[in-house]
Amino acid sequence: MQTAIFGGGCFWCIDAAFRRLKGVQSVLSGYSGGHLDNPTYQDICTGLSGHAEVVKIEFDEQVISYSTLLQIFFELHDPTQLNRQGNDVGTQYRSVIFYLDDVQKLASLKMLASQQALFAEKIVTELSPATLFYSAETYHQDYYRDNPNQPYCSIMIGPKLAKFSANYATLLAQ
Repeated sequence: MQTAIFGGGCFWCIDAAFRRLKGVQSVLSGYSGGHLDNPTYQDICTGLSGHAEVVKIEFDEQVISYSTLLQIFFELHDPTQLNRQGNDVGTQYRSVIFYLDDVQKLASLKMLASQQALFAEKIVTELSPATLFYSAETYHQDYYRDNPNQPYCSIMIGPKLAKFSANYATLLAQ
């Protein structure tokens, strides 16, 4: 099993998509990249902890590649928005890839370059070595599954998942 750690705005949004992929064994929403030990959601929301909302993805590289996960990551959010995704504003919502080794770093650099060619604006996705990952509170895990009719979920996540499912139908788990 391999691990990938990505932050692309609210973790509820990207968590819901990555869970649907063949080869993904687990997705854990959490916090990474900050200076506060054992942060809580309340700590993250202040924007002072330095952490980003991220997902930690455990995947079988024989089924789905890290590069494919990167491609999907870039389609799930707008990598040109600095410290925000839509109405979610703050450094905790920054676009970030936390790489775990040189192979992931090189794959990420390659993907960043290829993605930049698709955007008129500069991509601001941070590329950093992985730091400590802290699991988010239980109620954040698979939040969309448990709360699909919550207004944020139905307005923001539902349409994103519909587009994702159409674009990646062959990669979806049954």
